Amino acid sequence: MSISFELNGQPVSLDVDPDMPLLWAIREKAGLTGTKFGCGIAQCGACTVHVDGAPTRSCSTPVSAAKGTKVTTIEGLAGKTAAAVQASWQKLNVVQCGYCQSGQIMSAVALLTETPKPTDEDINTAMSGNICRCATYHRIRDAIHDAAKSI
Repeated sequence: MSISFELNGQPVSLDVDPDMPLLWAIREKAGLTGTKFGCGIAQCGACTVHVDGAPTRSCSTPVSAAKGTKVTTIEGLAGKTAAAVQASWQKLNVVQCGYCQSGQIMSAVALLTETPKPTDEDINTAMSGNICRCATYHRIRDAIHDAAKSI
């Protein structure tokens, strides 16, 4: 079955099983590998993408749910907020191993889009579902605050 949606600003039509997780459709059918597989049960956040602007766990979202939507992956992330987050991530040397960072950045951009001047509590709540095995949480929080200053 063909599922059509917008992927990083471009129309796509993927001939896939409608129950295939959006993650695998993005990675294996569209060839965009920046979105990572972590747990497969929507608990770690490595697979986070934006669907119509909302952070979404693509490992547990069937590709059929993306029909007619706008899906943005780390490769298509753009705009002032995204640039501020990415610059702060580099400036504050957030990344250690880097595996979870595409999901972390996608969640941070969604947070700052909704809450441009977040408190620590806002950040903790928004980022609580994103696991970092390297435990760079304090650097992630600092980078989000830093990015908020430049938006």
